[in-house]
Amino acid sequence: MRLGVMTSGGDAQGMNAAVRAVVRTALARGIRPYAIREGYSGMVAGGEMIRAMTWESVGGIMHQGGTVIGTARCQEFRTREGRRQAAKNLIVHGIDNLVIIGGDGSLTGANIFRQEWPELLEELARGGEIEAGAAQRHPALTIAGLVGSIDNDMHGTDMTIGADTALHRITEAVDAIASTAASHQRTFVVEVMGRNCGYLALMGALSAGADWVLIPENPPNLDNWEERMCQVLRAGRQAGRRDSIVIVAEGAIDRQGRPITSQYVRQVLEEGLEEEVRLTILGHVQRGGTPSAFDRNLSTLLGHAAVEAIASGEIHGEAVLIGLRGNRVTRAPLMACVERTHAVNQAIQNRDFEAALRLRGDNFADSFRIFRTHARALPHPPAAGQQRFRLAVMHSGGPAAGMNTAVRTAVRIGLDQGHELIGVRNGFIGLARGDFREMDWMSVNGWAHTGGAELGTNRTLPAESDLYHIARNIEEHRIDGLLLIGGWAAYQGAYRLYSQRHIFPAFNLPIICLPATIDNDLPGSDLSIGADTALNNIVQAVGKIKQSAVASQRCFVVEVMGRDCGYLALMSGLATGAERVYLPEEGVTLDDLRDDLNNLIAGFQNGKRLGLMIRNENVNPFYTTAFMAALFEEEGRDLFDVRQAILGHLQQGGDPSPFDRIQAARLAARCVDFLIAEAGKDEPDSAFIGIQGGKIVFTPLEDWPRLIEKEKQRPKQQWWLDLRPVAKTLAAAGGP
Repeated sequence: MRLGVMTSGGDAQGMNAAVRAVVRTALARGIRPYAIREGYSGMVAGGEMIRAMTWESVGGIMHQGGTVIGTARCQEFRTREGRRQAAKNLIVHGIDNLVIIGGDGSLTGANIFRQEWPELLEELARGGEIEAGAAQRHPALTIAGLVGSIDNDMHGTDMTIGADTALHRITEAVDAIASTAASHQRTFVVEVMGRNCGYLALMGALSAGADWVLIPENPPNLDNWEERMCQVLRAGRQAGRRDSIVIVAEGAIDRQGRPITSQYVRQVLEEGLEEEVRLTILGHVQRGGTPSAFDRNLSTLLGHAAVEAIASGEIHGEAVLIGLRGNRVTRAPLMACVERTHAVNQAIQNRDFEAALRLRGDNFADSFRIFRTHARALPHPPAAGQQRFRLAVMHSGGPAAGMNTAVRTAVRIGLDQGHELIGVRNGFIGLARGDFREMDWMSVNGWAHTGGAELGTNRTLPAESDLYHIARNIEEHRIDGLLLIGGWAAYQGAYRLYSQRHIFPAFNLPIICLPATIDNDLPGSDLSIGADTALNNIVQAVGKIKQSAVASQRCFVVEVMGRDCGYLALMSGLATGAERVYLPEEGVTLDDLRDDLNNLIAGFQNGKRLGLMIRNENVNPFYTTAFMAALFEEEGRDLFDVRQAILGHLQQGGDPSPFDRIQAARLAARCVDFLIAEAGKDEPDSAFIGIQGGKIVFTPLEDWPRLIEKEKQRPKQQWWLDLRPVAKTLAAAGGP
């Protein structure tokens, strides 16, 4: 079996990781992979543009932006004659399976090619351009499509390759702009990419704490929207904001379908606010640079799954889209996905904006609702006669990037619905001491992008002697609901309060836990807030380590956090191409270390220049990072040097990633809705919230004990362990 892989259309960060995964998975399955250079142009040109790939030919590319095999627009492939020539070139190399990484246009062209394939081969055989038996040996063309597009505008996958990295670029840029804007009390207009999809604009605005956003799916519904925008920004300044950020999608339109350009928005603001307004068009910087950890892993998993689908024969002769739903790789009919994608664009053209917003999905609509609340200068006043609740929010456990983002959303959503929000400082210690703070709208201003935990956090659990004081403070401060944002300590402490309801009536209130820990070791959620930021911190640090190592023959043993959960170790190993990952779930033996050492020696003897081993901090109490480094150093002798790198708390630091900001906001909003719905009930429910399979779910707090391994402090079920075989297949130690 032979397989071709190509990148087509606009480039997107993560394409190289996908190519690497396709090539190495193919080789591991005994399939001969070919790279088709420069997209469809290379397919039409043939010759040296279609090259056989080896294990080493895709080494060291996953951290690079763009696409190393090139991409180009191709008018010739749009013609039947061009496709006929492309078919001939594929047959010359014996290729009848394609993995195509591109946008909807590239994938639509691939499906047309697939449909015409039998006729094209018949014509080529009749004309003597290919041997007569070739058509019988290659009766069908199998297509597996991966969506490579920063726009995230394709149905059939939650995220497209490159979208997360583009969002990183936007968020980093707007964060930087906001700091200078605040210094001068200035207004900025920022234009972002996305064609007819407002994903990057909306999520960028939500992540960066912008004050206004214009997207094609939901244009402003007022004839005088320009005046309303100026009023809101002016009121925000009067409320205490020092900067104003307006984000405009390049495809933004008004309700009549007329384009809203960033230049026009700038002009409107200058006239309406009577001040100088600066415009920044981010342009192609959004498509450049090294891919994020998420995009590396997404591309890797999709590329691996594409080859597995072809090799299994389950999609023979079919055109499928390999996508991601939640954290699971899925397959869907390619053209059905393209049609649903075009349906959104058609709804926008028809000015059916409700349908367009609905077709983008629940996550998009939820994020838009949350952003509209955040963008308000001040909350709606409480409705006359409404029942008002006092909701407390606090942290517990180690710090995790995104904690502040969650508090910001919880406070503003709660206040906007007419309730009172109380911040509890320093976790359960503050809850016992009554260290409370009344939160208002501006008390969380600027918290969207700050790391750490402004309310303070620690791992202290409430002792028996603390329970009385906590109950008294809940009664005295008239707390009607409690939101805990944190890790293991938060959940364990919440369960302790819940289980003491029969002794302390004050604990008979709704309690909701929001997962926030870099370890990603909590039940009820596939991902915890902070884990994505920690993963990006690890990947960035390892990237610098690898650059320092290639100057000489060197092996690094990198220790990462995670306690008794190997999530960070495995996912960072997958994202960095580590040869070996040591997980606490698997442990490590002396025989394992002997095998790893032999693989290192063999690799360096064959010209290898860099070795990378990633070790979870708790994988083994005796075979420490220092021990492993010393062992490899001694046995490697003059062949290679060994260094250890213990990344430590830099994994917990830094500003939260866009993913963590967005998920923190979504979960916090749903937590507040839960508390409001349960507060005042005679027997209120308590739960922990999470993301499972891409959906937000609530798990009853009473289920906590049966879902955990108490001694190891991790869930009994860990979905990401299913990815271990993928990491082993693609390990850079050297071929199948």
